[in-house]
Amino acid sequence: MLSARGAARVMHGLPRPAMQPSLPAAPPAREPLMCEIFIRANPASYQSQSRSLRLHGAATSIRLESLFWEVLEELAQRDGMTVNQLITRLHDELTEHRGSEAVAGNFSSFLRVCCLRYLMLQGEGRIPADRDVPIRSLDARAVLDNLPESWVEPRPH
Repeated sequence: MLSARGAARVMHGLPRPAMQPSLPAAPPAREPLMCEIFIRANPASYQSQSRSLRLHGAATSIRLESLFWEVLEELAQRDGMTVNQLITRLHDELTEHRGSEAVAGNFSSFLRVCCLRYLMLQGEGRIPADRDVPIRSLDARAVLDNLPESWVEPRPH
């Protein structure tokens, strides 16, 4: 059966268009992955690694994902330290600031938060991206000034 257009072509003596082979229906468009930025991470970056170190002569082990170890390496290098020296320094300063109970069961989580804060503060432009600028040379009060409440403890009055 001819369509109205096809019938009009025949009546006016026009050639019929050649039959085109039917193409397979295109698959439905795939919706972009909402989390592609995250799911495309190298699987090695979220593999856990344990590292043994000594904190004031006591042997201990810390288990973190590979990406956190990379960030700690960058942090340590900025101030001319090894990762073990940086971890010891963070441990000592946290103990001094909050007491030994703050360090006892949550130190790995604290290190993860340190890495996340470092990257977030860099993203905010509060820590220079230039790795030649040591963290110890920064004015901590200026870096922390006017951050959202969830990012920094309240200052004592």
